[in-house]
Amino acid sequence: MLQRLITTSCLLAAVLGCAANVDSQHEAWLVDVTADVGLDFTYRTGATGELHMPEIMGGGVAFIDYDGDGDPDVYATNGNASPAKPARGGEIGDRLFRNDDGRFTDVTSETGLGDTGYGMGVAVADFDGDGDADLYVSNFGEDRLYRNDGGRFVDFTADSGIVAPGWSASAVWCDYDLDGALDLYVTRYVDYSAEKRCRDPASRPAYCGPLEFPPVSDLLFRNLGSGRFEDVSTSSGIASVRAAGLGVVCEDLDDDGWPDFYVANDAYANQLWLNRRDGTFVDRAVLLGAAFNIHGEPEAGMGVVAADFDNDLRSDLFVTHLAAETNTYYRNVGAGKGFADATGEVGLAVSSMALTGFGTVAFDVDFDGDLDLAVVNGRVKRTDPRPDSWVDEPWSWFAEPNLFYVNESGALFRGGAAATAPFTDPVEISRGLTLGDYDGDGDQDLLAANIESPLRVYRNDAPKEGRWVVLRLSDPGANREAIGARVTVLAGDLRQRRTMTRGSSYLSSRDASLHIGIGAAASADVTVTWPDGKRETFNAVPADGETTLIRGTGTPSS
Repeated sequence: MLQRLITTSCLLAAVLGCAANVDSQHEAWLVDVTADVGLDFTYRTGATGELHMPEIMGGGVAFIDYDGDGDPDVYATNGNASPAKPARGGEIGDRLFRNDDGRFTDVTSETGLGDTGYGMGVAVADFDGDGDADLYVSNFGEDRLYRNDGGRFVDFTADSGIVAPGWSASAVWCDYDLDGALDLYVTRYVDYSAEKRCRDPASRPAYCGPLEFPPVSDLLFRNLGSGRFEDVSTSSGIASVRAAGLGVVCEDLDDDGWPDFYVANDAYANQLWLNRRDGTFVDRAVLLGAAFNIHGEPEAGMGVVAADFDNDLRSDLFVTHLAAETNTYYRNVGAGKGFADATGEVGLAVSSMALTGFGTVAFDVDFDGDLDLAVVNGRVKRTDPRPDSWVDEPWSWFAEPNLFYVNESGALFRGGAAATAPFTDPVEISRGLTLGDYDGDGDQDLLAANIESPLRVYRNDAPKEGRWVVLRLSDPGANREAIGARVTVLAGDLRQRRTMTRGSSYLSSRDASLHIGIGAAASADVTVTWPDGKRETFNAVPADGETTLIRGTGTPSS
């Protein structure tokens, strides 16, 4: 297990006098350490030149501590030799890399993994409550559920009762019915036909868009508590809408104590499935202002993150989109009042217009007490090859640089800083993006998946404006990591709220920990609202280290 260390760069700006201004720092905040850590992986599409749509949509990545040693390992989905039709088999497969003190070793074969479906996304959670992190893998074709039995995985799909044919995209685990067991939401894309051929406005062969195929409905599986799942897509109401689903988050978006689902759809109105508390959901995205952009238009939703960007203790939404559309920031304007498109107001509109966004994550890169924003990009529509592309033709037609925004004064974003150039300069076709502290130094690092170029690890070296706490939650019930719990942190004048989740971004899954900047304070008071609504306060949680908050050991609060 990696030793949790105190970051040394500008730990206390007020004490040491080293302000962490992003424009004044000459050293990189995000450093590409892929070659140094031994993580050798490239998402292979199996492309044959026929431009089958699945080639341009994958793949996902996850941080998963599969062996329980305290440091996050890496799982990456892969394509296959047959992107035309769903199939299994072949030489291409997903990969698992073990983290050994900050260096990675491929352990796919010895752990029973290596799924050979046409890989899309991955969702991590301990679905059976045995203390081991399990894997759900979404595919173009049949999905797979892998149960972790002490560091070795078994294909548990048939025994679980989960049947997910067709084309799945992102998936998220959460306890939507608050019975203590983690349920599973799976977005599905389109009913793809390999015989369909498309062309761009210049009459060149092109990847088809989602409107060329019939939309499909998403899937919801209820965990029955015995390793078995029940398909409740129809009875819950989820199957009542057909769209091209890509990104999904599970979050209590109306502050009624029950988790909801928000789905980013490609070219269709987004869905905000409000939990009716009786096992059913109703889509209120249009009514609550989260279905369309400010002009009342649907956009090409890809990745999504739910987070409190402005520290008002309400979860906002951020969705990535196609070029010629802005990425969209939906500000939460209050319980029951819904959302407002504030993209231009917060500085996120113009910079994203020329790019096609996919994976996105929110994290406090410099521990100044608010959430910053990273976005990875890559087109799906053909353009002229970029001379600065990091991939060769034909993939250079789709390559784009990434985006990174520093949050100033609570949801006012500024990008374009030289210090983040190692992350924003690569011109590749990026898809999945996730967070995890791979080197155990207390801050979160980035892991980005690319099409036909290497997966990349970006180490967080940003100078820190304050101290920090790393929080993990422990619940003795089936939901051991307390997925869905809300955490409020009070330190000095800073008051922040975070949700324990593994699911966000695009096709990806993050580590189950919260990394929160607390300014100059030596400790923080933390209140946990557990998924069932009961609340505990843990006083004087020490700064600059990792603390596990165990349910039942805090002070009950109203």
